[in-house]
Amino acid sequence: MGVDLRQVVAGILTVTMFVMLGHMIKRDHFDYVEEKFPGEGRDALENAKISKEGLFSLAKKGGNFNDDGEELKPCWSKPALDDVEQTEGFVLFSLTNGPEYHVSQIADAVVVARYLGATLVVPDIRGSKPGDERSFEEIYDVEKFILSLDGVVRVAKERPGKLSSRNLAAVKVPNRVTEDYIVEHVEPIYRSKGNIRLATYFPSVNMKKTEKKSASDSVACLGMFGTLELQPEISEVVDSTVERLRTLSRKTNGQFIAVDLRVEMLEQNGCQGDESGTKSCYNPQEIALFLRKIGFGKDTTIYVTESRWDSSLDNLKDIFPKTYVKDGIIPADKKSKFLGSEGSEFEKIIDYYVCSQSDVFVPAISGLFYANVAGKRIASSKTEILVPADISSSSASATNFITHYVSKKNHLAYSCFC
Repeated sequence: MGVDLRQVVAGILTVTMFVMLGHMIKRDHFDYVEEKFPGEGRDALENAKISKEGLFSLAKKGGNFNDDGEELKPCWSKPALDDVEQTEGFVLFSLTNGPEYHVSQIADAVVVARYLGATLVVPDIRGSKPGDERSFEEIYDVEKFILSLDGVVRVAKERPGKLSSRNLAAVKVPNRVTEDYIVEHVEPIYRSKGNIRLATYFPSVNMKKTEKKSASDSVACLGMFGTLELQPEISEVVDSTVERLRTLSRKTNGQFIAVDLRVEMLEQNGCQGDESGTKSCYNPQEIALFLRKIGFGKDTTIYVTESRWDSSLDNLKDIFPKTYVKDGIIPADKKSKFLGSEGSEFEKIIDYYVCSQSDVFVPAISGLFYANVAGKRIASSKTEILVPADISSSSASATNFITHYVSKKNHLAYSCFC
């Protein structure tokens, strides 16, 4: 009995549809698992040509997946200080755990201080080890921070000497704190004590856009995207690192991939899949196979968020010889400061900003780093963010793996930029 050609075509289309649906579900799951992270801690393939339907045929030089190719602009309005009754108290806080946390901590502190009409004190920066403290200006431009909040909230550069533990209450707020939460849990303590020390906790990593509008939205957008700028020396190191990676990428039009692939974290969490076969992290070999199957050639330059080479990265380098870590890229005269035993905070900063500026970003680990790098990239119209997956076919289109933060425009950044 002969088979109707139309039935064959229909069958092929059906299979293709289910394959694409599977990839979409896996990307959603990657974002979903990422929201479950509490955020408190811390075989070679044959050479293949880049797919005609792969990433580089779709991206312009410099890379953009935007529908219209236009740069996004801030669409929040800068609120006026006169709109809030001013009070005499202060809001203190510290930046902790690395730059991916800093942007969220700043946003929450600015929202709280403005709602209370309090003066915000420029924070210090605390590392993961006890006693590892830095001043704000060691990492960020303090003058630009203060200027960015001018007319929105009052800012004190130094902690007032009159503050003591007796008139300073510790208050925890959830990330993306709401006005209702401030009214119920923060304002009564502030009115009673007069001053508060704020700490943001992360019950989930939630960077999804919400439809519900709030009067504090513009303040949160300003805090997250308009306040932090690196101090010049660190900015120069980041820029020189990015420029060197682009120079090494001449064969791929000066484009390079940044992969958030922290070996220690992978070893702690493991990367086993659940019953559906989806995972919250991917090891170096899995990332190598993923990149090859979606069309990246062996000449592709890859930056990995490790400071020094680890043997577990050998599988990635076997397939992509031009794979680098910070030790092989950062200018020699900067290594002692930025990669020394005391430079862990600098290392995190470099990784965060290189991943934010790379031509393509691949988060091998689900979590806040992925979510806030995605937000920073969306804000600068660098939307080439590919969520990895185990691919059974020998080749696939990169566009099938664009993060849902971009493909569905459901990241918080899309509430702030349009």
